Amino acid sequence: MLRKSMLAAIVALLPAAASAATVDVVDADISPSSNVVWTADNEYVLNGLVFVDEGATLTIQPGTIIKGMPGQGENASALVVARGGKIFASGTPDQPIVFTAQADDVSDAGDLPLDARGLWGGVIILGRATLNSEPGETPIEGIPTTEPRGLYGGSDDGDNSGVFRYVSIRHGGTDIGAGNEINGLTMGGVGSGTLIEFVEVYNNQDDGFEWFGGTVNTKNLVSAFNGDDAFDYDEGFRGKGQFWFVVQDDETGNRAGEHDGGTTPEDGTPFAMPQIYNVTYIGSGAFSANGDNDVVLKIRDNAGGMYINSIFTDFAGEAVDIEDLESGEDSRARLEAGDLRLANNIWWGFGAGEDLASIAPDQFVADYLAANDNRIADPLLIGISRDRDRGLDPRPQADSPAWTGMATTPEDGFYSQVDYVGAFGRSLWTSGWTFLSEAGIMPTEAATFVAEESAVQAALPDGYALEQNIPNPFNPSTTINYSVPADGQVKLTVYNSVGQEMATLVNDARAAGTYAVSLDAADYSTGIYFYRLEADG
Repeated sequence: MLRKSMLAAIVALLPAAASAATVDVVDADISPSSNVVWTADNEYVLNGLVFVDEGATLTIQPGTIIKGMPGQGENASALVVARGGKIFASGTPDQPIVFTAQADDVSDAGDLPLDARGLWGGVIILGRATLNSEPGETPIEGIPTTEPRGLYGGSDDGDNSGVFRYVSIRHGGTDIGAGNEINGLTMGGVGSGTLIEFVEVYNNQDDGFEWFGGTVNTKNLVSAFNGDDAFDYDEGFRGKGQFWFVVQDDETGNRAGEHDGGTTPEDGTPFAMPQIYNVTYIGSGAFSANGDNDVVLKIRDNAGGMYINSIFTDFAGEAVDIEDLESGEDSRARLEAGDLRLANNIWWGFGAGEDLASIAPDQFVADYLAANDNRIADPLLIGISRDRDRGLDPRPQADSPAWTGMATTPEDGFYSQVDYVGAFGRSLWTSGWTFLSEAGIMPTEAATFVAEESAVQAALPDGYALEQNIPNPFNPSTTINYSVPADGQVKLTVYNSVGQEMATLVNDARAAGTYAVSLDAADYSTGIYFYRLEADG
């Protein structure tokens, strides 16, 4: 059998720096077409809005700390990746990249109150993927509308804004005007060529994550104790998602999912139809004082989408509120057309009651849930706590119903095939890199990191490709992208400069697609390394 074999360009491993320094960053420091690297031996402080301009690349090493200065209105501090700019922020479980407030001493997990919010802005990534709003490109919320670099949207659904993984975003959400706060991570028109996974937003004043249109696929997201919605989408968002986790504060926070289709026009196409599997959403408590935490999913403005194989528990009010208008297109129409699906989910612990009629008072919603393998059952999670007692453990116990009743997950190269309902099985993927783990709210398991691989985009590549690793040089981890145009066996191997094999990152069957693999070389000597891709022809 013919085998394709590619040998990549050399990569260099740099020695660790000797001391740390504080670097103030202003907008002019990342100019158009520049290639800027932020290293873990420095601490970077954002002074105002800092843009990664079109044609520019910002690479952030694992373990790097980025802080935002306080300020309201036009003085708010945030990092904004503009359309045509790229960010390569690839942390590891042991060395996450942390965005936080200037006042936060990251060496002391207890220095700020657990409810400290709105101390700086947040992170905004903008792309050229399609929206369902007119005129097809829009100023992003959270920054002044007079800023032309704040536009998002376009016609390239495969647009690539870079890599954003093992990142924790803390204490953000400052106001720039009345009712206009910055989300923890805002994604405007971000395309499927972008890799976003293992991202935590902790204690943001506004939403944790918000998507405005686009097609980006995301995995392993944590939205914890945020002041408004945990996950919000609008303007025809159509990405895939898996392993999303929510825990709400017992006094503050709105919906776990606020999902809108579009606003101008409300019936614009393409419809918002993200495909989301394996989430665990924990509310403020069935009998909490947080009256805003009254519904798990608010679905309106003609939004569709799907939640499959998921757990929703501990909310003060109802389960699902689906828009039902007297006339015109609405989210009930999307449900009846099959564009909105809620199937094979577990619902439990609602202040409204423990039967379908109570948690879904609209009869058409209750009938739909009953007909699509939704269960009212205690998921028997190991523990729900919001204190520093390591009592928040959302894994199902051995006799939990979460080990049964799941629907088949698509085998398309993006979704992981798992044998449980919810975001967690036998292990805690939050360990090590999240503030929830660091602060002692969640238990910590020993983290291991040799190679982790994710499908980057759904569009099939035209041929075999092995890209230059990013960052290069690197210390201690780097990301390698590769593409295979057909299903088959794939092997990706790393060698030192004298040809000795150092690591096999991939050696298994892969579906056709584009993938990203991370290599941790912390145990390697400083030097030159090669990597080779072999794939069935």
